Amino acid sequence: MTSSEEYRRHIMKDLAQGDVESLDDVSTDSTAEYDNFDDFAQRTTPDQRRQLFSKSVHPDRIPTSQMEPELQKAIAQIKPNERDDVARAFFKHLKQRGLDDRHLEQQLGLSTHNPNRMSADDVSKLASFAYHNHPDIFREVLAEQPGIIKFLSNPVVAGIIGIAAAKWLGSRK
Repeated sequence: MTSSEEYRRHIMKDLAQGDVESLDDVSTDSTAEYDNFDDFAQRTTPDQRRQLFSKSVHPDRIPTSQMEPELQKAIAQIKPNERDDVARAFFKHLKQRGLDDRHLEQQLGLSTHNPNRMSADDVSKLASFAYHNHPDIFREVLAEQPGIIKFLSNPVVAGIIGIAAAKWLGSRK
């Protein structure tokens, strides 16, 4: 185990022992206990995840230079069908802002604008663009497609997403 993984586990353990009831206006069920991140992702609704991520995931807290390599690693690890869903969600939300998928393909240097044929690198570019330019869309896609978070490994990122970790590990002491 690398020191980064050990540090991440230490952060998660510390967060799990914290007082999850003091999480401001985030409504939590203090009796909820999750076995792992997949359990958290399956048992929470997008609205609950949206609340959890709304304050913690923002370019002001994690610089783009730190988030981009993390996104590349995370997106490369998710299943191809989930990666398609992530790309589709980004395109859907960006289109609602008036950004055409073909224009984004050219602007970001994507190999295609078809989510079913996008590489991990293409989806990473799309995610980085949203994170930097439209953080609200980035958070919305995370709430809809939480699988990305599972693979973020940087201890700083794990600390920033601590609200979700505290909720997910809640009463596991």
